Amino acid sequence: MTTPDSVLHPRPRVTRAQWTDLNGAWAFAYDDADRGIGERWQDDAGRFDRQITVPFPPESELSGIGDTGFHPVLWYRRTFPATAEPGQRLLLHFGAVDYRAKVWVNGSLVAEHEGGHVPFSADITASLDASGEQVVVVRAEDQPTDVTQPRGKQDWQEQPHAIWYNRTSGIWQTVWLEPVPETYVAELQLTPELADGSVRVEASLNQAYAGFLHIRLGRKGEVLAEQSVRVAGNFVDTRVVIPAAQNGVHRGDLHWTPDNPNLIDVTVTLLGADAKPVDAVDSYFGLRSVGIANGRFLLNDKPTFMRSVLEQGYWPKSHLAAPSPEALKREVELIKALGFNAVRIHQKIEDPRFLYWADHLGLMVWGEIANAFEFNAQAVDRLTREWLSAVKRDRSHPCIVTWVPINESWGVTDIALRRDQQDFATSLYYLTKAVDPTRPVVSNEGWEHTVSDIWGLHDYTQYKAHIDERYGTREAIETTLTEMRPTRRRLLLRPDDRRGQPVMLTEFGGLSMHPKSGEAWFGYATAQSDEEYLEMIKQLFDGIYESTDLAGFCYTQLTDTRQETNGLYDENRQPKLPVERLRDIIMRPSNAVPSESLDVARQKALRISFGQVV
Repeated sequence: MTTPDSVLHPRPRVTRAQWTDLNGAWAFAYDDADRGIGERWQDDAGRFDRQITVPFPPESELSGIGDTGFHPVLWYRRTFPATAEPGQRLLLHFGAVDYRAKVWVNGSLVAEHEGGHVPFSADITASLDASGEQVVVVRAEDQPTDVTQPRGKQDWQEQPHAIWYNRTSGIWQTVWLEPVPETYVAELQLTPELADGSVRVEASLNQAYAGFLHIRLGRKGEVLAEQSVRVAGNFVDTRVVIPAAQNGVHRGDLHWTPDNPNLIDVTVTLLGADAKPVDAVDSYFGLRSVGIANGRFLLNDKPTFMRSVLEQGYWPKSHLAAPSPEALKREVELIKALGFNAVRIHQKIEDPRFLYWADHLGLMVWGEIANAFEFNAQAVDRLTREWLSAVKRDRSHPCIVTWVPINESWGVTDIALRRDQQDFATSLYYLTKAVDPTRPVVSNEGWEHTVSDIWGLHDYTQYKAHIDERYGTREAIETTLTEMRPTRRRLLLRPDDRRGQPVMLTEFGGLSMHPKSGEAWFGYATAQSDEEYLEMIKQLFDGIYESTDLAGFCYTQLTDTRQETNGLYDENRQPKLPVERLRDIIMRPSNAVPSESLDVARQKALRISFGQVV
């Protein structure tokens, strides 16, 4: 049971050598009348009258169906060969199924899950057929008009409107099998500690066990540290010191940054009481820290200017699902080619393979979740559970540097007036901090912040003069925060909460060029020629870089996405202008971080070429 090494593991941060990819052709059926449960479709192959290509949603072209209408209940079926060897368990994994899922194997219910962007698994060993031929059936329910679901940019109207897109229903990330021993490492979290050059290792087992856990750290074939700890139960929490990181001269060679994304390999081996191996997983981490101080974002305790771009993670033929594993790597390369050092994943929990490439190629990521659009007890419960699951999934990725649970008061529309909505946003801040105290958290991106570590502001002015007036100096920013309200909303709901938060322009730009006749939406401003487009972009960036106190930005956006034709690339990932011309604008040094001049000069000297972008 193996998949070729050329296919990137669907859970690349924690891997075992053996796994089987179940993507590809599945039988499929719509269940618009919702009769399938009562009629036991899980036992009836004749109900499945179509074929779909997994993991592409049925609304998309690559699925082979391409029906964007309302179909709230979807059924999938496929057969696969599998057996469990003596002393072995077989796990069935789903990367993401939007929104509710029930899973049967050979007619036995093995899993139920709610949450459209996060993974779930089932131990299917007890349900396997002795013949070796297995049947898996999935029922996915995604109510298209339910705005209490965390749906993000997925439209609740039948046709895309304004800034919302076609839906992504059902299975949209990899389905895969993984054989494991009877006792195995079920979860592994790695938290670096830059100050003392160590890593905290938290390993959860599927059941209580008596034995040892051996941890090996290495880099480029060199062993950096090894340590064994006793296991007495189902959880191990230990710290491993890296001797090479104690050297004050050379420890920077181990640090992770976007320019030098150094990673340390980790192998965790579960040993029996007799010291024989029982299970082993491979992982990695980046030795780095993130934080805030004196109005600046800190990476490895150094002020770092955030050059970010907004990424919808949407493809024209596959929607939220990447068209291929290679496309996820390519997306990171496209971002870096323009000179950005960060990306804000917008209203989506991105595929783990994207984060893998961000870790390896050097790209900081703001982690965000799809929001709901109604506030009630059900919406609160749904968003909270899915958000905590996302943070748990991704908190060991070095690329993740900031968490964003809410965008622009979506789902908390009356937050400026209602204490319960303020309490919800604040509770998400503190819950996130409880799970991961190592990263900044933004309670409500864009405006109406309750408690936030970064004050991200959204301002789509097309004029440099407005940037200068609102953000040019510390005094101008203070006036904007407390009086000006460029969005006609209160920016800070707790203006006395002052802890040295950086101020960043985390949505701006949104410029379109050459609108087509009949387009439903162009952008926040439109250029009629290449030169006008370039000059408009340059003027906005000039305003940002001339500011003495803006700590970073996020430009809207990376690619054209459906009717939002305001990308630096078109929807097929082709640049609208020569990449070098855009890169020269984006990589200008910032007045807010004096060391930027040296950093930008160094990056330009490197002139790394990513993919085919030049």
